Amino acid sequence: MDDVTLEKAAFSYDIFRASIPAAHAALLALGEAVDKAGLDKRLSEIVKIRVSQINACVFCQDFHLDTARHLGIADGTLDAIAVWRDSAVFSLRERAALSWAEHLTRMADGPGPSAVEPPSALFGRDGVMVLTAAVATINAWNRMAGGLHFPPLARHAT
Repeated sequence: MDDVTLEKAAFSYDIFRASIPAAHAALLALGEAVDKAGLDKRLSEIVKIRVSQINACVFCQDFHLDTARHLGIADGTLDAIAVWRDSAVFSLRERAALSWAEHLTRMADGPGPSAVEPPSALFGRDGVMVLTAAVATINAWNRMAGGLHFPPLARHAT
């Protein structure tokens, strides 16, 4: 084991929440602000799952897959998120949101920020800002949970 390998068991959601409660509260508040701004919950969960896939954050992907299932999003839709470009299950609005989410998540790896236009025609100015805030929020969670290798939360039988 080299000097930079993290001890995976040393970090968890509960440890994060207890160690820096103000940061935890701020991330929760940001997510609540996005929810209150009116972004469709189905769309929000699909975007959060895709961003978490890109960022390889098992904690967030697991959490948002569970949330999506509780919302009644079909397994076939959830299975197709990673290959959304080749799937017919997503609406034009969902495709635009997924494209924008991927662009924002991969900005450093691709063309400059002006190369991809926000999906204003489908979301309007305020909707694009809410969608962008949702993507920024899940990226922040992915950096915490994915970077520190939080294990998925225990699932409860329903």
